[in-house]
Amino acid sequence: MTDLADARAPWESRALRAREILRTEGPAAARIVVTVAVAWQFALWLGADQPPVFAAIVPLVALRGDPMTALGTSLQRALGVVAGVLIGIAVLNVLSPSTATLALVVAAGLGVGMVLRVGGGLNIQVAASSLLVFASTSPDAYALHRVWETAAGAAVTILLAPLLWPPDPHRILAVIAEDCRLCLTRALTGTAAALGAGPSAARDNLTLVDAHVEAVHANAARAREAERAMRFNPLRRRHRDTVRLQARNIATADGLTPHLTTLAREVAALSGREDLAPELARARRRLPELAALTAQAVEHLLSGRDPQPAVTPAREYVTAYVDADSRPLAVVLRRPFQQLLDDLDPPSLPTGETPSPT
Repeated sequence: MTDLADARAPWESRALRAREILRTEGPAAARIVVTVAVAWQFALWLGADQPPVFAAIVPLVALRGDPMTALGTSLQRALGVVAGVLIGIAVLNVLSPSTATLALVVAAGLGVGMVLRVGGGLNIQVAASSLLVFASTSPDAYALHRVWETAAGAAVTILLAPLLWPPDPHRILAVIAEDCRLCLTRALTGTAAALGAGPSAARDNLTLVDAHVEAVHANAARAREAERAMRFNPLRRRHRDTVRLQARNIATADGLTPHLTTLAREVAALSGREDLAPELARARRRLPELAALTAQAVEHLLSGRDPQPAVTPAREYVTAYVDADSRPLAVVLRRPFQQLLDDLDPPSLPTGETPSPT
């Protein structure tokens, strides 16, 4: 019986994984299918005498996550197609097809693609469209079909993307905020623990903190995308103020990362210094609690609560720490915490410490 249960476990795990993928990716796939079908039919209604493949391609490349991305990609593709077709026709009207002409067409397309970008990088659609015109046996007819079919597909994509299973920025930002909280908390508590764990552990902690910081940066970029998506998401307008607050809090959290990196670097530089052993021992007794109090303020921020009630006890602890130890090493280790607390809840009057010469 146990063997049978063990044999079933991998299949159950795969089934759960498949259901999770279907739940998360299914709506996006369904949105693409519906938009492709509508774009195809719309092009047929407009009089396409050949299968309107170009109209159907636009949703495939444009619908990659949120309505803002769909809008930008569709516009980028439509502009790129028009520019590429014009380049291809212009060159072929002057030069006969050859390897040199091909190189000229592609170079011109890439050059124009450097300018015709919509919130992204190089628009290679220009070069691709000009190359396809160059390879066609009937460039003029091909170019005309490609332009209007692509425009039809882009119009359908832009209109339907915000209405078909639109992403929920409120839910997405809640997940992002929780991930940021975990990264920042682990960076804080891990660095405090690394102070007394030896040079190797401090260096390893610095590597981990760098990874946490990169994760927070990536999350902040996703949060900005989710906030932008609200502008083109009529079905989620009731969450607009909440999403704006969530995005602002995540941006604030992203601004905390330089102080965490500084703290981790200071700990890595100080760990193992035999000449500072007594001062490091005193700091090891103070830093874990200060890190925990600061992490609680971060949690308040990213949960949408006012961080001030959590910042106050952390500031009081810093004040007590200042009174107990004014040595340069303590000042250096406290400063990132003070900067973190100032960013979480700016004081009415500037405060801070200036370390004594070492």
